[in-house]
Amino acid sequence: MMPATMRRYASKTSGWRLGLKKLNFFSVNCESESYFCQGSGNCQGLTSSFIDGTMSQAYATSCERLSKSLIKDNPTSDKLSYATSCAQLSEAPARDNPVSDMLVDSFGRRHTYLRISLTERCNLRCMYCMPAEGVELTPNPQLLSQNEIVRLANLFVSSGVDKIRLTGGEPTIRKDIEEICSQLSSLKGLKTLAITTNGITLARKLPKLKECGLSSVNISLDTLVPAKFEFMTRRKGHERVMESIHTAIDLGYNPVKVNCVVMRGFNDDEICDFVEMTRDKPINIRFIEFMPFDGNVWNVKKLVPYAEMLDRVVKQFTSLKRLQDHPTETAKNFTIDGHCGTVSFITSMTKNFCAGCNRLRLLADGNFKVCLFGPSEVSLRDPLRSGVDDHELGEIIGAAVKRKKASHAGMFDIAKTANRPMIHIGG
Repeated sequence: MMPATMRRYASKTSGWRLGLKKLNFFSVNCESESYFCQGSGNCQGLTSSFIDGTMSQAYATSCERLSKSLIKDNPTSDKLSYATSCAQLSEAPARDNPVSDMLVDSFGRRHTYLRISLTERCNLRCMYCMPAEGVELTPNPQLLSQNEIVRLANLFVSSGVDKIRLTGGEPTIRKDIEEICSQLSSLKGLKTLAITTNGITLARKLPKLKECGLSSVNISLDTLVPAKFEFMTRRKGHERVMESIHTAIDLGYNPVKVNCVVMRGFNDDEICDFVEMTRDKPINIRFIEFMPFDGNVWNVKKLVPYAEMLDRVVKQFTSLKRLQDHPTETAKNFTIDGHCGTVSFITSMTKNFCAGCNRLRLLADGNFKVCLFGPSEVSLRDPLRSGVDDHELGEIIGAAVKRKKASHAGMFDIAKTANRPMIHIGG
């Protein structure tokens, strides 16, 4: 029988679907899940081991269940691809901090990556993230405090999470971000502390944030044209974002990841211009399919699918080559001969990657989401403030993780499902 604490705070997650192609696993003697350059034009893939080998038998069984569930919803999908992906995951080497059952869902997926939204506030108004009329923000007393963030993060890390990404809103506008980074980076077992930022204030803050343990940087930039930037974000600041990219490179972040949401009729004509940025700089340009969230007026006509983006790139950059991606990788990664940086595509709408999902989300108001596109949430703030101990919090988290479905819905179903604006969820 479910404990009273779990009955009070648990909520149901909704059903999803998926189409997924084969994911390839490769391992090198490195710890970062990214790409870096050694000399001009010589880029090498990095990945981290993350599966506790002691549970491989149970994981293989769960993978079989996951494959059957995915194939049931996607009868045209490649059964061998699902099976191969699961086998690669189950055979991965043992990790230093084993993943507790709290972070393992009913399909055996181990959730070692936590995204924490520090704030709902932002200094831009990007059209795909926030409605033109703005959104109602959660009152400050209802947002997680620094101590609450660190306590919850410590619970996740001690249970097996080894990567945390700070998001928002715009995380750099939170006044205590340096202290938060310092405390999070000191958590035993955490290997990567990353941030996703719009770059408006990053340039002046990044040197200190690096000292505080920030190890990876994603900067959002949807256009290389200043006037278009002002139109898409409803604010000025293009030159400040470019300055932040250069500052990150100068500080040794390698790669500097640049996120670009591609929207037809807005910036799809700049795809190859963005790719050109990777020629001489350790930049990983990440093209993201336009996704539906409340208030962003999503329309399939604005979506530029992965296949079309890839076709445009390969026509101009004929040496484009696919890299082998880690099973939990969200992006499809490519190199180009002679380029220091890399090119990636995040294909949430047309070629999903739910089978290898290892991500969880803690929102600024303390709500916990197991899927970006799932509307259901469970509060961790309320039980935390009512005085429950970590064991009880773990039961609430574990119950939510166990209810995670095999995959999220298709893009048209997602567009019709009530969910929060991206500004509330965290990028």
